[in-house]
Amino acid sequence: MEKYDIRDINLAEGGRRRIEWAKREMPVLGLIRQRFAKEKPLQGLRISACLHVTTETANLMETLHAGGAEVVLTASNPLSTQDDVAAALVSYFEIPVFAIKGEDHVTYYRHIDAALDHQPHITMDDGADLVSTLHKSRRDLLQNMLGGTEETTTGVIRLRAMAADGALGFPVIAVNDAMTKHFFDNRYGTGQSTIDGIVRATNILLAGKTFVIAGYGWCGRGLAMRARGMGATVIVTEVDPLPALEAVMDGFRVMPMDEAAMVGDIFVTVTGDINVIDRRHFEVMRDGAIVANSGHFNVEINIPALEAMAVEKRLVRPFVEQYVLKDGRCIHLLGEGRLINLAAAEGHPASVMDMSFANQALSLEYIARHGRELEKRVYPVPEAIDRQIAQLKLDAMGVRIDTLTDEQRKYLSSWEEGT
Repeated sequence: MEKYDIRDINLAEGGRRRIEWAKREMPVLGLIRQRFAKEKPLQGLRISACLHVTTETANLMETLHAGGAEVVLTASNPLSTQDDVAAALVSYFEIPVFAIKGEDHVTYYRHIDAALDHQPHITMDDGADLVSTLHKSRRDLLQNMLGGTEETTTGVIRLRAMAADGALGFPVIAVNDAMTKHFFDNRYGTGQSTIDGIVRATNILLAGKTFVIAGYGWCGRGLAMRARGMGATVIVTEVDPLPALEAVMDGFRVMPMDEAAMVGDIFVTVTGDINVIDRRHFEVMRDGAIVANSGHFNVEINIPALEAMAVEKRLVRPFVEQYVLKDGRCIHLLGEGRLINLAAAEGHPASVMDMSFANQALSLEYIARHGRELEKRVYPVPEAIDRQIAQLKLDAMGVRIDTLTDEQRKYLSSWEEGT
């Protein structure tokens, strides 16, 4: 296989310094790395990872490498790669990386194939592009597979569809569904980093703006919380009555996107579905509307429809494309409709990814030990791992909690006592 394909190896020193900075905010992963270095639970295993190439991911790669794994990394999004981090991983950690920020579609999938040339025993995915490619065009690799992990909602949806069709060729642990991942990554991470990406790209004031959020899952909840905290009026659109009701009870306005499109200033999609913002919505948006996506793929916004409607398109700021419509209105698309928190900013803070990547590392250890025993389906992160990570995080934060007494444990496991 190729050694690596990155933008510039000379960026390595700057990347190394930023990786070290992130490491200070990732104490849970640090504790796991220390144990992995002693026990080598991943010794002899080849791991192909398709993740966002960031400082936090670099610390995960170092942890897996310390555990004995042979690791190869490729990007899970064409705009999410931090080129200096890619260079540092190659130069200082001798980990092959295939990722260049802004790479085109052909290069993106060529890099995925390069990662699969590693002939992995385990895959790590963020969006399921690696697993999907393996099943479509590299099926010869299935015979050596122990299992895989999946980082995000979109990927879990795809993998469960594969399992339901009987197409999934090995077990996968849905890291995305761990409670410690939901609480930190999806809610606090996406909430803060999406706002960060929008503000960096546009330099607009959010206070007083009408901020429309499509989807009120964990990511939507976090984003709504942060947008309101910045002074915006928040509108939520939903298709599910349960989260819609929750949004109402949390104090947000809820309405269909057809209505929200007419009054919103800023629109962000976090649903994992296709064409959530469609042609009919562009037709009624205000002049100057800003549209962004924080879901995994850039299909949530119907960009081809916007392209077809526009009489002019120009880049007015980095990551801000202005589409001028026939009636003179302008609609601004951020980050090519890709993950705005990674396209225009640095993604989640390191302390958030500490939890997510601790789940990844311990789930990989679980697969290494039990992969041969598992069925070819999507599994949750074992509850014991989830609770262990939560406890480690509390310990790192200096937070202590109560423990049950023997009397309390007995009461909780009995049925005789009542009113």
